[in-house]
Amino acid sequence: MLKAGLIGYGSIGKEIESLISKGKAGHVKLLTVLTRSEQHETSSDSLITTKPETFFEQDLDIVIEAAGHKALHTYGAKVLSSGADLLILSTGALADIELYDSLHQTAKEHACKIYIPSGAIAGLDRIAAGSLGMIDEVKLITSKPVKSWYGTIAEKQVDLETITEPHCLFEGSAREAAGLFPESVNAAATLSISGIGVEHTKVLVYIDPTIHSNVHKIIAVGDFGKLEVSIENHPSKINPKSSPVVAMSVAKVLRNLTQEIVVGV
Repeated sequence: MLKAGLIGYGSIGKEIESLISKGKAGHVKLLTVLTRSEQHETSSDSLITTKPETFFEQDLDIVIEAAGHKALHTYGAKVLSSGADLLILSTGALADIELYDSLHQTAKEHACKIYIPSGAIAGLDRIAAGSLGMIDEVKLITSKPVKSWYGTIAEKQVDLETITEPHCLFEGSAREAAGLFPESVNAAATLSISGIGVEHTKVLVYIDPTIHSNVHKIIAVGDFGKLEVSIENHPSKINPKSSPVVAMSVAKVLRNLTQEIVVGV
């Protein structure tokens, strides 16, 4: 039985906890959840705490980070130093070279692993395999409906109440995108890490009033041939900036770690 801890209990954290409690994440027990408020209740017997020292006193095999970039900066190295593996959802934070190198070195020193789930995108296995040869281009085109952009910098560019046509909010590198849209383009960082890096991965971000789901289109060209895949994700009912498939991808990683036959690695 894999003993897990969870940092963050927002919409994604709740979905992850639910999948684990339903047995859809394999042979995993969620021992504890680190949150900013002890007022939360879980559907399992997991210990909820606001105290990091209490959280890290548990004998954990793996810790799932689902609390944002700041949480990864604060607790990432501590998780690995404790001897637990680390599963990261806030991959956009890894565009910070110092953080990436620090976590990589800490994992190496403590013989731990860092897992990055596919999250909201697909095709990572093909791109990771293709990166063993020459890759000429990797591009991510992300489009999200209007409701996904309230409370973001998009409000400074367009009037979300009156927009009628797709508008390109950003075009540039994955590193730049991750800094500008931390909650919306973690997918860009994940794609970059699997392939040719955050400097060379191209990203375009659109606000699109004609769609109702989050859409990611990935294009990659290299020695392996050409990959072109389009993914349409239903927004989470709780948090439209995310999708239920993100929690499902975490459950898939956990299940892979606890079952005998693993497909698609």
